[in-house]
Amino acid sequence: MTTDDSQIQMVEQQLMRRGITDQRVLDAFRTVPRTAFVPEDLQEFAHEDAPLPIGSGQTISQPYIVAVTLEALQVRETDRVLDIGTGSGYAAALLSQLAKQVFSVERLESLASSARERIEGLGYDNVTILHGDGSLGWPEHAPYDAIAVAAGSPEIPEALFAQLAIGGRLVIPVGSDKSSQTLTRLTRKGPSEFVREQLTAVRFVPLIGAQAWPQAPTDGHASRRI
Repeated sequence: MTTDDSQIQMVEQQLMRRGITDQRVLDAFRTVPRTAFVPEDLQEFAHEDAPLPIGSGQTISQPYIVAVTLEALQVRETDRVLDIGTGSGYAAALLSQLAKQVFSVERLESLASSARERIEGLGYDNVTILHGDGSLGWPEHAPYDAIAVAAGSPEIPEALFAQLAIGGRLVIPVGSDKSSQTLTRLTRKGPSEFVREQLTAVRFVPLIGAQAWPQAPTDGHASRRI
């Protein structure tokens, strides 16, 4: 089976059969090569429905959970999106196919640097990556129509509330336990009006920062559905 065949099979078996119906999201998964975002020695597993280690105790998330997040964000072609937890850059690349502009923040400098090189090398020219504290967002480019967070937080950071546009959607794993969370969508209806929805149980690496968990995790083999 070729890589292209494996990627098509991933979309059909892991996403479509499990209820992902947004055609723009599905097309993004068909287009962006997941093999380019995993370590070379793990590329044979790139299309499995599981998280994979990418170094520095971090992971590339399970494809299905990434798809659930992107579908819940309801990204439009004119949207400006904030992506928290760049990792290898896979979600940012997928978002680049859905949005006008993507601003991505990564806490670890080594991952931010390698993701930036990877994204530029693949020609995704509407993605900008910052090495910084993701729990504080990226206020310079706010407000955002959509915010995706790929790490678990004990609560939704106030900075992200503030940077979400009216009508904007925020999807984030929330939980008081570092090892398990609930994927949560927040929709901003007005200056101080938000609608909060629980989507599914998940396990992500912790979001480390001034408005999230204060200490680095001891392991990063997470980010899958329970």
